[in-house]
Amino acid sequence: MRNKFSQKEWSESGIGCPGRGWSPHPWVCLRAVWVRCWGMWGRGELCRVGLRVGLDDLKGLFQPEGFCDSDSVTPASVSLTLTLIPWCHPSLSPPIPLSPGAVTPVKDQAVCGSCWSFATTGAMEGALFLKTGVLTPLSQQVLIDCSWGFGNYACDGGEEWRAYEWIKKHGGIASTESYGTYKGQVRVAPCPCRGPPGLMLAKITGYVNVTSGNITAVKAAIYKHGPVAVSIDASHRTFSFYSNGIYYEPKCANKPGTLDHAVLAVGYGVLQGETYWLIKNSWSTYWGNDGYILMAMKDNNCGVATEATYPILA
Repeated sequence: MRNKFSQKEWSESGIGCPGRGWSPHPWVCLRAVWVRCWGMWGRGELCRVGLRVGLDDLKGLFQPEGFCDSDSVTPASVSLTLTLIPWCHPSLSPPIPLSPGAVTPVKDQAVCGSCWSFATTGAMEGALFLKTGVLTPLSQQVLIDCSWGFGNYACDGGEEWRAYEWIKKHGGIASTESYGTYKGQVRVAPCPCRGPPGLMLAKITGYVNVTSGNITAVKAAIYKHGPVAVSIDASHRTFSFYSNGIYYEPKCANKPGTLDHAVLAVGYGVLQGETYWLIKNSWSTYWGNDGYILMAMKDNNCGVATEATYPILA
């Protein structure tokens, strides 16, 4: 594998393609990243075609530090399908969720393994919207600060069902506005875990664990109940560099206990004959397709249908 490339190849790489929303890093940084990508895949074809693999921000790129602890949450991996899509193809616009009004903007968990809190609040936000018609951003920070007693470990990983248990016991969850902005770390000062009842929203009676591996059941859950929290194998470099197209990783795990990242399944569809899940990640809009990824349904790739959960509002 070579690490040198021509100016022509650099120019044709697609970096800086109008409308792609690449990270506003200095060109020298992007060029350095391109060298690493080139070294990883030889002539860089996988950086330019197929399942679109991009050179996004990604907080470290090869192993995003936002990954959840694999000991705390089940893991997943990802691979490439070579669906040839031009870099500036009109289809690069973000896909529309099944229930558009039920999904808040993409967030950034930063250098903190708190993906479980984003998946939990995403499912809660959707359920609350479907019940009230009001979309309210809910606090990941309160779950990071306060659900230790339920087996979660803040930035060192956690599980959505444990967060649901905390929410159930405390009569709901605080909004981002009432509790404070996301810090990407545990608060130094004692957290107001038992705030005034009026500040706690979305009281729940419980949650549902969708039948493991049942793709039809997960689709039905999204259709009837809104966004669903799911765990995936996100351990592959191809996932880190995903930019567009339907993502399929032959080496991806999909069994319980093998998934390492929690995300939000907000819809599903068919593209060029291939069925996919529309997944909202929590690695900022600089990652993927403005923060989203289309993940192949085939073979339950990367485990999207393995550990799906959603809350039941009171």
